[in-house]
Amino acid sequence: MEEDPTTQELRAKQRRREDEERERAERAPQDDDTAQHEARAAKAGYLAEKLEERARAEREAERDSDDDHE
Repeated sequence: MEEDPTTQELRAKQRRREDEERERAERAPQDDDTAQHEARAAKAGYLAEKLEERARAEREAERDSDDDHE
């Protein structure tokens, strides 16, 4: 089964956001700014992981559904 395009797009978006925030954290002139960007990057990474879990669950559900119909 191909994963839901929305899940795939959301995961890609979160990975891009994570990368962007990590870059901003490296360039941030103040410690407060760095911490804020690092927190945003961590959140984006967490969301991307959850979206990957969702995609896996969708693939497994489709596989189970296909097995039930055989």
